Amino acid sequence: MSAKGTRETARGTGTGTSEAKRSDNGAALAASDPVNIRNVALVGHSGSGKSLLVEALLAATGAIARMGSISDGTTVSDSDPSAIHQQRSVTLSVAPILVGDIKVNLIDTPGYTDFTGELRAGLRAADAALFVVSAIEGIDGATIALWGECEKIRMPRAVVVSKLDHPRADFNAAVSRCREAFGESVLPLYLPAGDASDSHLVDLLDVTAQSDAAGTEFDDARGSLLEGIIAESEDETLMDRYLGGEELPLADLVKDLETAVVRGSFFPVMPTSAETGLGLPQLMALLTDALPSPVERTPPAAMKLDGSSLKPLECDPAARLAAEVVRTTVDPFLGRVCLVRVFSGTLRDDSSIHIGGRGLADRGHADHDADERITHLYSPAGSSLKAVPLCIAGDICAISKLASAETGDTISDRDAPLLIETWNMPEPLMPIAIEGASRSDEDALAKSIGKVAAADPTLRLERNQDTHQLILWCMGEAHADVVLDRLRGQGVKLQTVDVITPLRETFATKAVGHGRHVKQSGGHGQFAICDIEVEPLARGEGFAFTDKIVGGVIPGTFVASVEKGVRSQMLKGVSAGFPVVDIKVTLLGGKTHSVDSSDAAFQAAGALALREAAAAARIQLLEPVSSVVISVPDEYVGAVMSDLSGRRGRVTGTTAADGEVTEVSAEVPDQELLRYAIELRALTAGTGRFRRSYLRHEPLPK
Repeated sequence: MSAKGTRETARGTGTGTSEAKRSDNGAALAASDPVNIRNVALVGHSGSGKSLLVEALLAATGAIARMGSISDGTTVSDSDPSAIHQQRSVTLSVAPILVGDIKVNLIDTPGYTDFTGELRAGLRAADAALFVVSAIEGIDGATIALWGECEKIRMPRAVVVSKLDHPRADFNAAVSRCREAFGESVLPLYLPAGDASDSHLVDLLDVTAQSDAAGTEFDDARGSLLEGIIAESEDETLMDRYLGGEELPLADLVKDLETAVVRGSFFPVMPTSAETGLGLPQLMALLTDALPSPVERTPPAAMKLDGSSLKPLECDPAARLAAEVVRTTVDPFLGRVCLVRVFSGTLRDDSSIHIGGRGLADRGHADHDADERITHLYSPAGSSLKAVPLCIAGDICAISKLASAETGDTISDRDAPLLIETWNMPEPLMPIAIEGASRSDEDALAKSIGKVAAADPTLRLERNQDTHQLILWCMGEAHADVVLDRLRGQGVKLQTVDVITPLRETFATKAVGHGRHVKQSGGHGQFAICDIEVEPLARGEGFAFTDKIVGGVIPGTFVASVEKGVRSQMLKGVSAGFPVVDIKVTLLGGKTHSVDSSDAAFQAAGALALREAAAAARIQLLEPVSSVVISVPDEYVGAVMSDLSGRRGRVTGTTAADGEVTEVSAEVPDQELLRYAIELRALTAGTGRFRRSYLRHEPLPK
């Protein structure tokens, strides 16, 4: 950490960054030492002002000539066509700025719940999180939950209160909401002062600034800040000195403040306005002096390709290479472009690397390994790419034209391959069924869907074996819209259709069937006759076949053929075209012909016999039922349980989880869960989460 401190750097930077080192608009920003890198993820609910804040910081440091507009789709962060169409971020993006000698990689993440996967990827690439909270709005449940996730991994955090230029902005109320949501260790470093024509910040660590602010408000805020810093200090004498009326040295306070922030136990609040530039110099000082460099954070765990352990990674440019793909896009000119965070070693242009991916086979991403060569290495700035010769440990870069890399893959030395433990991917739980508009579009869809899936680990592909539908499992409607837009953007004409719930059929009553397959058209004919009895079995017992023929009227080889025919017909269904389950078939008798009987004939006879038995019996349709566990804040438990009863769900229990959260366990028919990801979010103000697993099939109500 810099010893000069947040306050002194803020003075050195100055309003308008006239004294700050400005980057050349045409040059790439390249770091040469991990100590001079900061990777900061901007997080917060959609509309809190993250993208506009990034835009203001880029303009303030000279990275761009002027700020873009979200409504016009001209911001650096939101260059994705879907982001422009939806008027909100749908992917993470990286925008580097240079503050003094420090390269700050600003990682703008989506705020909408559907794009949680992009947000978590952004946190994986970051060493600290900057929570952006609007001064005119509340804090949603998803942001509070995200704070809790960061707390579990002790990620350093700071809070930015944005939109202070708005007439209804209330900084003090925003801070109160933050402390209520995030904890008592959230305290402001500055207070906004002045009017619309002369708005500025008052430094709470500067005792001489009291004359520039309301005395009582300044004293109360400064007292709380000092007590918060002292509580985190390792110097046990500070509190006694403070209570004794001694004016504590500013250097000691700043040092303790920075240490507590890096440790993830103290969270400074910064007032800002992207429109007016209020607080931007002080924010840049906070980013460079108080937030940690990659050297101060522990890289993720790594292992050998066979799963055996490796010694912990180090953020050292001279160490073995270990990097991770945190985002993948497909550019029509550059091909596959991978955004990469380097945790150890150095990535170099025109070098050989190993690409490995594991653990996402259940989402349609097969495990893979490949050796490739880096031909193009870039420093990313939103969608702009500027060539660089290398990327050191701690930095973020982009690589184009990697044939096999997917989001979540590990990049390592070809001669010393390894795998980095993947981050926690959210489970997609909303199914969308799609099909090509024509046969040629089906072929185009098959080629394009893999490219889209490679870029999005939160998307799960499924070709349902029962319904033969292509199912896209998405995070929600907005996520589904983005996926469909990307497919159509590759020239695929497709349409969505209703998702068919894979039902089952079973016999509700006992019945007998006579299968007669006799054909004679000259030459070798076909002859097979069999009689069977079908009876239902208990749920989950599957299929049983019993041979009770006497006298050898059907040879043993043809008995097996009858069973094959029955099994084949069970897969096709006997009533509504769904597979038949949980039945016992008994072969009672039949007839053969010495010349015309054959395996194929008795398979056909077995299938006919099952169909005839079905015509005489009562067939019951079975629907799939899933075991569901829903995690919700205690205040929404009643509403969730009431909603479940309306979905034909059966609540099987409740369990208290961490904090004021309850897990509700239930059994719910799959048909009632098709849009539950969206409806639970609406029911719980975005705070509800659920997971599901197939349980069994049960009779479908009439």
